[in-house]
Amino acid sequence: MAETKQLAASVRSGTGKGAARSVRREGRIPAVIYGGGEAAQPISLDRKTATQLIYAGHFLTTIFELDVDGRKERVIPRDYQLDVIKDTPIHVDFLRLKAGSRLRVEVPVHFVNIETCPGVKRGGTLNVVRHTVEMLVPADAIPEFITADLSGFDINDSLHISAIALPEGCKPTISDRNFTVATIAPPTVHDDAAAPAAAAAPAAAPAAKAAAKAPAKDEKKK
Repeated sequence: MAETKQLAASVRSGTGKGAARSVRREGRIPAVIYGGGEAAQPISLDRKTATQLIYAGHFLTTIFELDVDGRKERVIPRDYQLDVIKDTPIHVDFLRLKAGSRLRVEVPVHFVNIETCPGVKRGGTLNVVRHTVEMLVPADAIPEFITADLSGFDINDSLHISAIALPEGCKPTISDRNFTVATIAPPTVHDDAAAPAAAAAPAAAPAAKAAAKAPAKDEKKK
């Protein structure tokens, strides 16, 4: 399950663009905590720490325990904005996590036993249809990933979501069909016999033109 990380934050009093710019000038990033039946709480984060967490990956599926000036808040990031020029974070939205709540998240798919997959060993290629699967999961048990085992899959076989063991309490948001997660595509076949014929065709063209221009033997005698 996803690890809970600690993150320090500070309450900020002002809201709006002017207050946000002031926070950024102080080397911090404006953020907000919302949801859970409580009023939204404007906060700020250390810019360097927040930037490292965002670019480390899996930010939007990581549970954080925010220390907001000594008060603990259990949250998960739901969105963040980047500066269009500098590509650095300029705002973060956090959702409060309450006991018993469920979340809609994109869970990465990890493929295992690729090297022993019969289809891959025979020259086939793993074609990943879904690198992530959107799922409804318990707020206190968000999976870091789900595992797709390719053992026994041959060329032209498809791996569907039903073949993947899902963590307890987790289910895909697509529930009306057994959707495909990956396939084993057949190897690409090259028509080697056609290559010599294609190469010979251009060479034959000049010879044909020369023969057409040459006068017939009977015409020379005249």
